[in-house]
Amino acid sequence: MSASAATIAVATTKGFSASHTQRVFVASGTPEGIRSFGWNPATGELAAAGIAANVSTVDWICFSPDRKYLFAACEVDSFNGKPTGELASFSVVDGKLQQLSGQNSASKGTCHCAIDHTGRVLLSADYGGGSAASFKVTDGKLSPLVWSEHYTVHGPNPDRQEAAHAHFASFSPDNRFAYINDLGGDMIHIYTFDTETAVLKNAGAYHSVPGAGPRTLHFHPNGHTAYSMNEMASSVDILNWSKADGSLTRVDTVQLLPPNAPLPDPKDAPQGNTGCDTVITKDGRFVYFANRGTDFLYSFKADPATGALTPMVRTGTGGKTPRNFTLDPTEQWMFVANQNSSNLAVFSRDVATGRLANNDKTIACATPMCIVFA
Repeated sequence: MSASAATIAVATTKGFSASHTQRVFVASGTPEGIRSFGWNPATGELAAAGIAANVSTVDWICFSPDRKYLFAACEVDSFNGKPTGELASFSVVDGKLQQLSGQNSASKGTCHCAIDHTGRVLLSADYGGGSAASFKVTDGKLSPLVWSEHYTVHGPNPDRQEAAHAHFASFSPDNRFAYINDLGGDMIHIYTFDTETAVLKNAGAYHSVPGAGPRTLHFHPNGHTAYSMNEMASSVDILNWSKADGSLTRVDTVQLLPPNAPLPDPKDAPQGNTGCDTVITKDGRFVYFANRGTDFLYSFKADPATGALTPMVRTGTGGKTPRNFTLDPTEQWMFVANQNSSNLAVFSRDVATGRLANNDKTIACATPMCIVFA
């Protein structure tokens, strides 16, 4: 955290104009599940607004395209008497969450979910069980899973890749293909899917360098570039996406760590440095990556046409172990969920230059995992 960090009061909204606030939901790896905050876009300030939903151990949340429904991936050890995680859905009414459904995932360790562009298909990824599943969505309610796959390939690292570890689900810009990042198998599984049935069919795979551990996949607005974050290698593969067959081809790899970077304190990061997540501006001119262990955000200029990256500067995350980070709707503020220091950090951002300020503001939040704006 920077020396100039300002701590926002946690339990009060005094001096915080309700007429100028927006709701922010934060997934929490605690029994309370999803927390609520008021956010003032004029000042970047947050104020705690209580528990939004008591659903346990939420690793990820995402909105439906129409913003009416919220979906959650819950990394519980059992649900409905079965050894799986839970996928839950909620309606959003006046900034509050009302649960609509809950369904079993394919296996344990449910860490991510993603909704397709039509709002009819939800995918989930199970890190612990090395599996993925799909669900039909009707008026915000989830069907029981209609498709699942348990992966068997694993990479060369015996400590982190002893088995497959599905970590992230995403959809292509044209909504014709679905992707599951498999950190344990060093690959991204590619599928076609049916928006009416939610059934996926295999369409190939992208293979990373052995031991890289592809964690997340994000598509650039230019419609042909994607960035795959390699957790174990602290690197990013810049990929060309083929609209014809959904395939991914590596164009370049960007290293997040400087040469001869010192190792983080083992007490804080027993697994050393690990890459985390990616944020891309709406105009495609800037891209940001997060690294854990040595906790920083790495800012890049991006060529809007090609997706090629030019490094700018590394900025501290305002806490320990960033799990997720995101820009607010105005793109004037960067929000970081620091998992191991149990805080949210907010950085002002120069929209013209893409630079993040060091004047971070922080607020306590127990084990934050994912941030979304209502």
